[in-house]
Amino acid sequence: MADESYRIATVRGREVPYDPEQLRKISEHPCYSDKACHAFGRCHIPVAPKCNIQCNYCVRDFDCVNESRPGVTSRVLTPKEALDLVRNVLKEYPYVKVIGIAGPGEPLANPETFEALRLIHKEFPHQILCISTNGLVLPESIEELAKNDVGNVTVTLNAIDPAIGEKIYSWVEYNGKKYHGREGAELLLSQQMKGIEMAVAKKMLVKINTVYIPGINDEHIPEIAKKVGEMGAFTFNVIPLIPQYKFAGITPPTPKEKREMQDRCAPYIKQMRHCARCRADAIGKLGQDVQSCVYRQMKDEKAE
Repeated sequence: MADESYRIATVRGREVPYDPEQLRKISEHPCYSDKACHAFGRCHIPVAPKCNIQCNYCVRDFDCVNESRPGVTSRVLTPKEALDLVRNVLKEYPYVKVIGIAGPGEPLANPETFEALRLIHKEFPHQILCISTNGLVLPESIEELAKNDVGNVTVTLNAIDPAIGEKIYSWVEYNGKKYHGREGAELLLSQQMKGIEMAVAKKMLVKINTVYIPGINDEHIPEIAKKVGEMGAFTFNVIPLIPQYKFAGITPPTPKEKREMQDRCAPYIKQMRHCARCRADAIGKLGQDVQSCVYRQMKDEKAE
């Protein structure tokens, strides 16, 4: 699929047109459309604290209200609290069209995610529901996601070569067992590929997030873009490394290097060039977050 085209996807050499509902889920989703990000907003509900992999760049144990990055939230909500939050947000900010679950851990490793999706879809069936996942248990979660009309799925895919993947992940936990090194990277990759294929087959719009890690996966990223483009993913998001945890000593790519990487990937798949690296509790338009106000209001109402 060409960089600026989205009405027809090319999947394994075959042109597949998007239907009207898919087009709506593109045109009203601020991450999937660079035009939508100026008109529409999203509400991330932080109901998923547990994670089933350990990335060497990920730290989730601290928070600052001025910090904007994945894995950060001021508090974790129950599914019922999340439903109350969504009610308040949609009443006060009707431009919010997307309800997303992006952590602070791995959404699909937390049963609360599916309960929250069920409650929200039942009460607000026309809201766009969105999930961000590392993909490890995406294959076995696809049917439940489809049942709740989750139409947008983001998969963080940092390598399609296990030799590179084992440098990025400390461990992978699957069916109660921890896998390390090459074994863990191979398992994760196998599940990610299977999950992406199944999501595309379900007519879900798939966005791929790839963390740009200089010296680790930088020369490999165009290969990832080519592969997922061939699989029918909709858009590709190059995310510069935030140097922390085991990768704290790595110098992140410059904005110029990021743009150059996007240009290298653009022939294979549409590029997302307006990412705001959202928090797990982000609310509002990209770059115009209002979650501090929303949560303060909820706290005040509860105190009364």
